Amino acid sequence: MTARIIDGKALAGALRGKVAEEVQRLSRSHGLVPGLAVVLVGSNPASEVYVGSKAKMTALSGMRSFDHRLPESTGENDLLSLISRLNGDSAVHGILVQLPLPPQIDSQKVIAAIDPGKDVDGFNPTNAGRLATGLPALVPCTPVGCVILAKSVRPTLAGVEAVVIGRSNIVGKPLAQLLIAESATVTVAHSKTRDLPAVCRRADLLFAAVGRPQLVRGDWIKPGATVIDVGINRIDVGGKTRIVGDVAFDEASLVAGAITPVPGGVGPMTIACLLVNTLRAACAIAGLPAPAL
Repeated sequence: MTARIIDGKALAGALRGKVAEEVQRLSRSHGLVPGLAVVLVGSNPASEVYVGSKAKMTALSGMRSFDHRLPESTGENDLLSLISRLNGDSAVHGILVQLPLPPQIDSQKVIAAIDPGKDVDGFNPTNAGRLATGLPALVPCTPVGCVILAKSVRPTLAGVEAVVIGRSNIVGKPLAQLLIAESATVTVAHSKTRDLPAVCRRADLLFAAVGRPQLVRGDWIKPGATVIDVGINRIDVGGKTRIVGDVAFDEASLVAGAITPVPGGVGPMTIACLLVNTLRAACAIAGLPAPAL
């Protein structure tokens, strides 16, 4: 068996196109242009690339992009003051603080300070609680993208045996909640799970989100399963840097029914879903119906 490759770039491009159409409609009909503020503290090279990509896609969708780049030495109170100003800025509908933050800043305090209605990362405890209780919320972008990718293969996830490897607040936990809402049967596996390969072999739908390069081997996968690889890891191969996922792609693609590549799978969907969250936040703040995307 050779797995179908799930084209995250194409799916993300189609979603961004729908967002751009909605942004034009909002601007034309209501004079509303969604605005996204991205805050980067320090000069982490990977974060700088990611923030630059977000700003580019925001502008291409017709939204306003507000970038705030602060020095590594920025104090916690200064960052909290900026967030307070952005919370009160009517031109800003989404606020994203790029993680990780320098050690002098408490990330949880910063996340909690963001207005839940502008929390387009979906990390604020209010949004996390609303998601867990089945209420409308701004949901973390990567998990939402993962579900969209899975549903491009399996339009309904009801009754599907799903395994999520990873229990982070950013991916694993919210992804499990989204899958439960889709009526999947969900197992969350992690570093303390006994016989992880056997747990993975049960999965019709396997999500790998642990940040360990090529952890999931081909013989961990149920034949015909759908595999969504969230990992982005840089490894050295013959003196050159190569980006790989948490899944051993070459092995897995011989067993799985469908699989996401790395890069080109989950990554593009994450940014597209950020634009969706910003659009939805703008509509909610303006008292307009949620966009049909």
